[in-house]
Amino acid sequence: MAHLLIDGNPVDPIGMRDVVRFRTAERARLMEARRQLSVQQRAAMTANLITKLETRVVPQQGMKIAVYWPIRGEPDLRDWMAKAHAAGAVILLPVVAEKNAPLSFRAWQPGCAMERGIWNIPVPTRGAEAVPDVVISPLLGVDEACFRLGNGGGYYDKTLAQLDPLPKVIGVGFSHCRIPTIFPMPWDIPMDSVVLSDGSVCDRF
Repeated sequence: MAHLLIDGNPVDPIGMRDVVRFRTAERARLMEARRQLSVQQRAAMTANLITKLETRVVPQQGMKIAVYWPIRGEPDLRDWMAKAHAAGAVILLPVVAEKNAPLSFRAWQPGCAMERGIWNIPVPTRGAEAVPDVVISPLLGVDEACFRLGNGGGYYDKTLAQLDPLPKVIGVGFSHCRIPTIFPMPWDIPMDSVVLSDGSVCDRF
C-alpha cells in the first residue's frame, strides 16, 4: 500500500494526478497574467498591498518576521522589510539548504552580504537562523479557503508542517490570483490571512 501514501497520507493516485494537472495549468495561467503586468502596474499594486499589510502586521522590537526575496514579478516588499527592520523586527529570509527539504530562515538586514542559493535566489550569507513568529508568503494563486498555490516546490507546506507552534501565516499577492479552489491535498496547510493588491483581505477564521 506504500504507493497510496504520500507523506504518510492516503491519496487516490487518479485524483492526485488530476490535481497535479489542474495546478500545473493554473500556475501557467496565473504566471502569464502576472507577466503581463507592466513594471509600473506592479509597483502601484504593490504599494496598495503594502498599505493594507501595514494594518495587519505591526513590526515590534524582537518580532521575527519571515518575508521573501521577490522573483518572477512577485510583489516587492524590500522597502517594507527595511522599515520593519528599522522598527526593531528581525527580518528573516527563507533558505533552501537541500532540495525537497524544509526551509530554514536566516536573518537579513539592508546592505547585508548576500549569496545565490540553490534555486539561484539571493539569501543572506551569514545571517543567524531563527524560527519566525510571522511568515509572509508570496502567492501565485489563492483559493476561498486561504489555501496557497505557489511555484510548485512544496517548500512552505513542508516547513510549516514541522514548526511548533505554528507561526501566523499571511499570504500576499496581486488581485488576479484568486481562484475558487486549489483542490487541497491532506498535506496542504491553509494560511491565516491573505492580503491582495486591491486592498482586500481574507481571514481563514
